Amino acid sequence: MNAFASGRPQADTDDLLRAELAELLPPPPVPDLTVERNGHMRYALLRTALDAGDGAEARAGGGARAPRRGFRAGWIAAPAVACAVVAGVVVLAPGERPAGSPGRVTVGQSASPDAVRVLSGAALAAAAAPVPDARPGGYVYVKSLVAFAGRSAAGGTATLPAAHRREVWLSVDGSRPGLLREAGAADTPLGGAEPPVYELDHRGAEPRESTAAAAPPSVTNPTHAYVATLPTDPEVLLRLVQDGTRAGGGDADQRAFTAIGTLLAETWAPPKVTAALYEAAARIPGVTVLPSATDAAGREGVAVARTAHGEQTQWIFDRTTSAFLGERTVLTETTSAGAAGTVLGVSAVLAKAAAPAPGELPAD
Repeated sequence: MNAFASGRPQADTDDLLRAELAELLPPPPVPDLTVERNGHMRYALLRTALDAGDGAEARAGGGARAPRRGFRAGWIAAPAVACAVVAGVVVLAPGERPAGSPGRVTVGQSASPDAVRVLSGAALAAAAAPVPDARPGGYVYVKSLVAFAGRSAAGGTATLPAAHRREVWLSVDGSRPGLLREAGAADTPLGGAEPPVYELDHRGAEPRESTAAAAPPSVTNPTHAYVATLPTDPEVLLRLVQDGTRAGGGDADQRAFTAIGTLLAETWAPPKVTAALYEAAARIPGVTVLPSATDAAGREGVAVARTAHGEQTQWIFDRTTSAFLGERTVLTETTSAGAAGTVLGVSAVLAKAAAPAPGELPAD
């Protein structure tokens, strides 16, 4: 039998001819990736690298590790593989997403790096907090110290009085009246049944008593039950807050920052929701850090702040635990209300707990 019967030498000859022809012909054109496809590949590469890093940490620790849900923690350290360049694709920095992605966060459209670190620390602390034990039919009790500057009828600069105690009982689902109790003032009912209104079915008819429909729960009219259902994806949550505060005038980012601050101070959200609120705030441009600020109880801490229309809103955090302490509002420009630096309002959150009824203190 001929030694070439197996056909292998012929195959080698064909390969050699193909190689010679390839040298004579120009290389085939390779289509470039579209901008959108290139972005998706870059983001997928980064996501894979981060997941690989999580898996390696879990194996090193000898146990499973919960996946990270957006805690940026300043993005100080990322897995080394995330810095790789593959097939000419540059890996995105953490926090970037492909063009066109929902909730896109880009450079210049988030808080300062220092503010991100503070807010991420607060998010991590909040995520580890106990779950609120408020139940349907019950009340959420919030105790705080507050002081708000006032001006006399004749005008003049605003004067900040001494802080006083403020207690509020809020119905968990909003179906029952709440109560506001402040030192030196009569108790004030909150919510409850709307005052009656009268309708006419036709000209000459007897007025018919009715009730106005209560406003549904929202970002600006929250109940504990509503807050418990808020999304825990920071970008989705921020969009919801922005949509829910569109009716206000002025700076849209300031409206969102103020609304989130109110939710943090006046509601008792589940840990994951509270963490998401901090992460959402870290995506608001113009948020910066103050190295030192003091709440209404005299507790000193670090603050994140945002300035708009000559006023600065500050959220104060404990340096050690990253717990939310309170808020301050300060003039940053001299106005008829006072010189720059004048404090217009200050608060300190002292306790949040479940209470059985308005006016009754929590068991603990």
